[in-house]
Amino acid sequence: MALPLYSLQNMCVATYKSRINRKSVYFLCVQDHYEELVSVWEERYQQKFGYWRSSVTDVIYKYLECGDLHFGFARVKCSECKHEYLLPFSCKCRHFCPSCHQRRVVEFGERLCEEVLKKVGHRQWVFSIPKRLRVYFMYNRKLLAKLSQCAWNVLSLYLRQGTTGDNATPGAVIAVQTFGDFLNFNPHVHIVATDGCFDGDGNFISGPEPEPKELEAAFRCEVFKLLKDAGKINDLIIGNMISWYHSGFNIYCGNVIYPFDQEGLERLAQYIIRAPISQERMTYVRASESFDGVARVIYKAKDGGTTKTFMATDWLAHLIIHLPNKGEQMVRYYGYYSNKVRGMRKKADSDMLVPALIDTEISKKAFRKNWSRLIQKIYHADPLVCPKCAGKMRIISFIEEPDVIKAILLHLDLWVVRNHDPPAGKVVKHYVPENIEIREQIRFMDKIHFYDDSGGCDRPYEDDYSQVADYAD
Repeated sequence: MALPLYSLQNMCVATYKSRINRKSVYFLCVQDHYEELVSVWEERYQQKFGYWRSSVTDVIYKYLECGDLHFGFARVKCSECKHEYLLPFSCKCRHFCPSCHQRRVVEFGERLCEEVLKKVGHRQWVFSIPKRLRVYFMYNRKLLAKLSQCAWNVLSLYLRQGTTGDNATPGAVIAVQTFGDFLNFNPHVHIVATDGCFDGDGNFISGPEPEPKELEAAFRCEVFKLLKDAGKINDLIIGNMISWYHSGFNIYCGNVIYPFDQEGLERLAQYIIRAPISQERMTYVRASESFDGVARVIYKAKDGGTTKTFMATDWLAHLIIHLPNKGEQMVRYYGYYSNKVRGMRKKADSDMLVPALIDTEISKKAFRKNWSRLIQKIYHADPLVCPKCAGKMRIISFIEEPDVIKAILLHLDLWVVRNHDPPAGKVVKHYVPENIEIREQIRFMDKIHFYDDSGGCDRPYEDDYSQVADYAD
């Protein structure tokens, strides 16, 4: 996203301006077709993708409210010149809202490097399964957790065999992904694993150059056992698949990433939990713009060389099958990096025998609240720098009551009736309600600067990283 530059006191300061969510092609596609998708799901998609999940409805509704002032906002005020603006709340939905999921991606990458990964070499591993078996994981998402366990059983044994010592323990972070290049259902696991093992004294022993092909047979047996125990396949299917010339199972291993390449490891950590879709790769053609009156989505491959055209409802249907259920865990920690082992090391005060990949003085609580720092990291712009005087801004209050929200937005000409366009030439009269509390809330509004939402400028809300939290001075 290109960032505008404003002249502030004879200096050029990059001012962060988030996009208007409801003007993105992705938002328009969801808004135009999610109700149609729900109405035709049973008839058109249920047999292929399974039953409609109620958690999907909740995610869609939350996303449509993301970054919308009508559903609440925070007041952000400059300590120097008293300039203020409104910061809408975000939906915090993972995998469906591109902005909110991107925040999770950045936070996860930092947390992994600062709290989990040690200053040793790591590699990326990818374990994938044949098409014939993928459908079982679509209809029973609990199997995805067991798929990561299958990969760990094989990889941990392989890494331990490459080192000496009875107490050799590798470490790994495993993320489950279910999507392919064109949103096809392709369950596979991405692994950030140590390039060797730790011994009982905290020393690290590097392993030999891995040969991924050596793991395929063992991984195939683990997956067959998993699905047979779950009652999904039988010995006849297993015997048939074993006879295939190409098994369909595949294991990839990347080059070692050394400890000094902290940026490379952080990028890898972000990659393994990336969102299913990229807005930059999609083109939405609305029904009114289509030659046959049917809305479509044109989606590009990652290489940019090939595209695939979907009906809009088909594209949304393919997208929502990748949404995890509420509370579903998509990332797991194993071996030396498991939650239990890390907790035991901290309790024994031995966790620093091997230093963390990145040292940080930020507390875990402050780390999760410091959304402005994450924006600076991505866009090289500080959302808490005043665009008027370059002074320090801070969040001073949160507005969540519906009647207060409406009063403030009406006062600022920002209240929008969504079901139809307002009559031409009609003048909306502002009012100050009798309620004393509401009057106090809108007293500050006369001094606030707003961008014109109908023109070429974006309204300065922060939809990527806004959250309900108390921020210190």
